[in-house]
Amino acid sequence: MSNPTVVLIDDDDDLRHALVQGLELENLVVKAFSRADPALEGIDRAFAGVVVSDIRMPGSDGLAVMRRICDIDPALPVVLITGHGDIALAVEAMRDGAYDFIEKPFATARLVSVVTRALHQRRLVLENRALRAELEHTSDLEARIVGRHPAIRRLREETAAIADADVDVLVLGETGSGKEVVARALHDFSGRVSGHFVAINCGAIPADIFESELFGHEAGAFTSALKQRIGKLEHANGGTVFLDEIESMPLDLQVKLLRAIEHRTIERLGSNKRIDLDVRFIAATKSDLARESAAGRFRADLYYRLGVATLTIPPLRERKDDIPLLFAHLAREARARYRREIPDMTPALEAELAGHDWPGNVRELRNIADRWVLGLWRGFSGNGGRLAPVADGGLAERVAAYEKTVIEGELKRHGGRMKETYEALGLSRKGLYDKIKRLGVSVPDEK
Repeated sequence: MSNPTVVLIDDDDDLRHALVQGLELENLVVKAFSRADPALEGIDRAFAGVVVSDIRMPGSDGLAVMRRICDIDPALPVVLITGHGDIALAVEAMRDGAYDFIEKPFATARLVSVVTRALHQRRLVLENRALRAELEHTSDLEARIVGRHPAIRRLREETAAIADADVDVLVLGETGSGKEVVARALHDFSGRVSGHFVAINCGAIPADIFESELFGHEAGAFTSALKQRIGKLEHANGGTVFLDEIESMPLDLQVKLLRAIEHRTIERLGSNKRIDLDVRFIAATKSDLARESAAGRFRADLYYRLGVATLTIPPLRERKDDIPLLFAHLAREARARYRREIPDMTPALEAELAGHDWPGNVRELRNIADRWVLGLWRGFSGNGGRLAPVADGGLAERVAAYEKTVIEGELKRHGGRMKETYEALGLSRKGLYDKIKRLGVSVPDEK
């Protein structure tokens, strides 16, 4: 039973046949049983479906079924069918882990709706488990540079090819795309791994102390130089220097940096003694340095010297298929930092992640993974990615708000195409249009 399947257990032959017919009319695969024991034989943690069981049955009743399934996999959805007198039992069962219950008599459409949502949740649980298992068996470099997109595969291959070549590297990518991750991978997979990895944010150091920070100084070199200082380049001897936001380095210092890169020597401020450098330079930028050079804002000779080997990181919006795998990886990191369990990904979260444009790239996704693990994520507000407040009102209002979020996310993910959207949501075409009208869903223009 590896395909999405509804296991239906009910000893009432007439009701069982009617429910099977109703579910199959909605293109659901159903396996029906009059007793629990044979129904549970094919169910394990890899089972991709849901179980629907009547509460009152001879032998193993619905509550016993639920307990046995919870022993197999607590995340496997169990839907209970109950008579009016069994509602208290059903509520108690939900507290113990049942997914939902349906009170007799009920319309088949009600069962179809509950089962469809349960199947979607089960798919997400199994996908999350598969992603976590895949991450645990990836190579070290795949665990650093995560993704299956062709551009990410190429980035891993190029990183592996030049990591031990000891060539200077220029890393290109938007803010938050993971430039320092790539730089650290180059260092850690090189022969310099035992040396220091010294990261310098060229945009965060005040211009008046920049030269001292990079090259160091002797005591008395300037008014506040009370003692000798070893600069960051000298401190990195035997290791790697990572120059982040290289485009923001002052032009006069670019000349001195170029000399240090070309000759692999420096002089501390206030000294005439040359110090040999054994370092690898990795620079990173979000700007087009060729254009900056043409505009006179960046030295062309430094650009050409740094660009011997160039690695390009694609923005997250161009590789959205990688988001589930990357999110699982970041959530695992958050779990280790905060010592919290990772909640299963919900349909609402999946839809929002797929529909977002990711101006902050992987850094933004990491923040959301942290909030998710900490239980603080409440969704995008639609205004700069800030957190939206929890929906007010009773259960019906909150469910409606949740459904609206999921549908709008799927519509955005599929470019407004209705057929792809209702198939992804497990709805009929009419069902989707009814919900759009009832919930006031915003529909983007179809692409």
